[in-house]
Amino acid sequence: MNSPAAATPPTPDWSQTDLGDPAGWHPSLRLTTDIMLNSPQAMLLMWGPEQIMVYNQAYADLVALPGLRAPGGKVPSMQPGAWSWNSNALAEARAGRSVAYHGCRLPLWRNNRVEPQALDLYYTPVRTEHGVHGILCTLAPAAMLPQAEQNAPLRLLVVEDNADARYLVCETLRALGHEVQAVASGEEALPLLSIQEFDVLFTDVSLPGMSGVDLARHALQRAPQLALLFASGYGDELTRHLEFPAQSLQKPYDIEQLQAVLERVAAQLRAR
Repeated sequence: MNSPAAATPPTPDWSQTDLGDPAGWHPSLRLTTDIMLNSPQAMLLMWGPEQIMVYNQAYADLVALPGLRAPGGKVPSMQPGAWSWNSNALAEARAGRSVAYHGCRLPLWRNNRVEPQALDLYYTPVRTEHGVHGILCTLAPAAMLPQAEQNAPLRLLVVEDNADARYLVCETLRALGHEVQAVASGEEALPLLSIQEFDVLFTDVSLPGMSGVDLARHALQRAPQLALLFASGYGDELTRHLEFPAQSLQKPYDIEQLQAVLERVAAQLRAR
């Protein structure tokens, strides 16, 4: 009995993409694209200085964003989470090194909203005779960790005087699986720090009345184990030379940056 013939995927119309006619492609791009489009594993390719994104159907199914259609071949208006979550990953690949990151929580579209999913990410440089010209990212569901190694939700006290910003960051943190309480000033935060236990104080630097830095100093007197995370429109200029360890985010920040810094905080807390 003859075996059924394998289905051949339709050939994309590359002329409608930013990559143009395949006749002008570099052999490395042609080979990588052929491998990617015929792989059942989710794959995403960044090509050239323009950062053209090419991906297969498995990646489109994994990310599940409305309107995302393989094979892509366009310069995106917003960087995919596989690129924006960690600039070091891209720096390593651009330097010609293959790197892997395990258990990364990237925001994916699920149940009509963005939800974090644990993924293992593998970055491979794609070379031409002029050096690294592309980066291929392979995405796989993260292997289950033993219960003791799984990330527990962080308990955060958010201090932000702007009501809209406070609401947005709290909803984002809850969507990422963390426990959150929020107040508008340092004066409101101090009593809570005395009666409740938190893992992280996440405070704006510029607050009315007591500044975020002064609040952090008082908070450490009450809870020396507290992790400190600052948000500031001035980058780390106001927090660079503190006498205590802290993380900082520059406003405006995105969900991938927030998630990455919280993962670093969680790792530091587990190491204590």
